[in-house]
Amino acid sequence: MIVAEFAYEFTLPEGSVAKVPCVFVMRVRDGQIIESRDYIDPIRTYTARGDLDRLIASLRKGAS
Repeated sequence: MIVAEFAYEFTLPEGSVAKVPCVFVMRVRDGQIIESRDYIDPIRTYTARGDLDRLIASLRKGAS
């Protein structure tokens, strides 16, 4: 099992930089990845990009 921790880093339209931490968990057998899971906080990602209101509106629209 391999656990990799890293951060996505991206530049926003106004030039500021946002980072979102992530974790990958992989199961490897005989040199082959047999299972992979990734964990990221989607709310933090949308907030960093300034898209949280758009996400909430989309979720509300889908719930009706």
